[in-house]
Amino acid sequence: MQQAEDFRAESRALAEVLQDLPEADLHRATLFKDWTIDHVLGHLHLFNVAAETSLQGSAAFGAFIGPIVKDMQSGKSILQCQFPWLDGLSGRALFDAWRAGAESCADAFARADPKERVKWVGPDMSALSSITARQMETWAHGQEVFDLLGLERSEQDRIRNIAHLGVSTYGWTFMNRKEEIPDPAPHVELTGPSGAVWTWNAAQEDNVVRGSAVEFAQVVTQVRNIADTDLETRGATAARWMEVAQCFAGPAETPPEKGARHKA
Repeated sequence: MQQAEDFRAESRALAEVLQDLPEADLHRATLFKDWTIDHVLGHLHLFNVAAETSLQGSAAFGAFIGPIVKDMQSGKSILQCQFPWLDGLSGRALFDAWRAGAESCADAFARADPKERVKWVGPDMSALSSITARQMETWAHGQEVFDLLGLERSEQDRIRNIAHLGVSTYGWTFMNRKEEIPDPAPHVELTGPSGAVWTWNAAQEDNVVRGSAVEFAQVVTQVRNIADTDLETRGATAARWMEVAQCFAGPAETPPEKGARHKA
């Protein structure tokens, strides 16, 4: 699966900026809920291992995810749920474990049938969707790391996978907020880092989202408020979608306020 290699490349891009970072800097807080870089790596490592385990079948995945789900149901935050599993793993040792785990996860999905159904915390999904979600989460959580370090990420056209996920979860965004799904879905026209133009949905001049694929990905992953981008929307449906877009699973989240997420 090309998406497995895209996930690998995304993980390596994040690792590159952390490789020589002093260990103390791994414990600096980001603009995402005050999570530290260490927290981010722990979160990514946990769910990369979970995704790889899902390829081993429902029993293996159930045994792995059971204690974590139990903690979630007891009211613990997603961050608190990772600590028992990490069992003290932190700092440079965690960075090394995450790097090795990401490579192992990419290898496993590269060998998998893209149509294979795998278990997850939410509904079952295809292996293709699962590894695309891993790329999306790595890229999205990577944003707070790049922001904290004052760095501009060198984006590649693999961002199309995340943009496609954002378009595909149009209905989910509204269902998750218990809102009626507006019909039809807006036409989406995005320009990738290479200059390639990608489109989704039927052409409609009065119901459109248009602009940078990277900025669209930032909005649907909720790492930027749309007001902090140059995305163009036409029509009430397109505007509402971009106000609340959410391409990731879990309860409805409120996007960051204008200016709340930014490069240092």
